[in-house]
Amino acid sequence: MLKIILVAIFFASPAFAQDQTPTGLQAAGCGPDKTTFNVEIDKKVHTIGQPVDGKALVYVFADEVGDNAKLVVGPVITRIGVDGQWMGAFKLKSYLYFPVDGGDHRLCVSQQSDLKSRREKYAAATTFTAESGKAYYFRTMTPDHPRPDNWVKIVPVDPAQAQLMIAQAALSTSKPKN
Repeated sequence: MLKIILVAIFFASPAFAQDQTPTGLQAAGCGPDKTTFNVEIDKKVHTIGQPVDGKALVYVFADEVGDNAKLVVGPVITRIGVDGQWMGAFKLKSYLYFPVDGGDHRLCVSQQSDLKSRREKYAAATTFTAESGKAYYFRTMTPDHPRPDNWVKIVPVDPAQAQLMIAQAALSTSKPKN
């Protein structure tokens, strides 16, 4: 009986407890690593969203070197997260938008991949403060001089430039895979 109690105490110790600390990606604003998306793009749709009462809109454009390639075999899917929750994903030269509450937020992008190294190397994050009723525009970009630890960045987009980008990019819709 004593052995059973000692074994139970040993396995109940904090060393064996599940780590509830968020990963670096989640702390930066991304969602859980295991979430993946099915993504569809429509090159004929160039929707502009309308802010819902008490919310701001965030647009994110896929604008990396790979998104602009003339020939693509198996396009890369990039997931977009805010404050530790995935908001959706896109691929190729497309965009998506979603509502957020007013206040401070962490915006994160990470490549959808089974390889942890790809999820981390092809990830970027930024912070922004949203005001209800306003729209905020960001795009992913390949840095001028990419490094192994910095293959993508998120940069703000001027609202006038964003209107041009909406007219040229495809609308991306995504659903989490089961």
